[in-house]
Amino acid sequence: MSTIATNLSTEQRSVAARRPRFFGIVRGEIFKATRMWGIWISFVLMLGVIFLPYLITLTVKSQGDFLKSQPLQFFYDSLGQNLFVLRVFIGFFLLILTASVFGREYQLGTIRILLARGVGRLQLLFAKLLAVIVIALFALVIGLILNVLLQALQMTVLAGNFDGLKALNANFWHDAGVYLLTVLISMGVTILLTVALTALGRSYVFGLSASLAFFPADNIGSVFMRLGYSLTHNDFWKNATAYFLGPNLNAMPASIMPTHFENFGSAPLIPVDGTHTLVVALVYGVVFLVAAIVLTWKRDVKE
Repeated sequence: MSTIATNLSTEQRSVAARRPRFFGIVRGEIFKATRMWGIWISFVLMLGVIFLPYLITLTVKSQGDFLKSQPLQFFYDSLGQNLFVLRVFIGFFLLILTASVFGREYQLGTIRILLARGVGRLQLLFAKLLAVIVIALFALVIGLILNVLLQALQMTVLAGNFDGLKALNANFWHDAGVYLLTVLISMGVTILLTVALTALGRSYVFGLSASLAFFPADNIGSVFMRLGYSLTHNDFWKNATAYFLGPNLNAMPASIMPTHFENFGSAPLIPVDGTHTLVVALVYGVVFLVAAIVLTWKRDVKE
């Protein structure tokens, strides 16, 4: 009897040892993501778009004089424009990345194999989410490094020196850090949106299509709300835009730091402060996360 018990105990420990571990799953998801050509192509396109605002600035002759006469304001303008471009296009990259990481398991049917090997549904969900976050932060760091290099090249061309950097004070670096935080918030909400929609549709195609359509529809909705107000003169139409996700993300930097930054893209049709934009983003993020957890946890994998 003791021999049988010992053998069973040994077998149980062996089975437990063979169960996939959380960080092992994370490494596996990162490895799979790095083998997807669509992710690499979207990443390269994102880096290519970062060049555009710098190329446009170099074509404006007055920018050289502006850099020499008002270097601090020049860098504030450059910071707002370039980080806006980075925020928007890293968003497109994250939509493709997240839909690929979460949706292809359903698309190819490999989700059943993973679950059959003892991986828990929520364990797999959070492992994939952490893998996406790691890749997203890596992409952000590369994007920031490229921006720094391009900024240095732009200064060399426009002014022939780096004297303008002397104008950058502690307030500028503080504001740059806050702006970067708004970019991170936008990235987080974008990832959670795609996770929720992919979990809903259980398909890479559905997750990517629905996610890509969400923000344009969100921003275009403001146009229809403006039309509704112009026809009815009812403040309801304008007030409703204060709770749209896309416009609030667009308005967030300027709402938090109105002195130095202006809105890019569609913003709510009524004034909103920084706290409001943060709360709206937080609520959307929580809703997306809860939806993804519930859909993953409660629904059976039948196909």
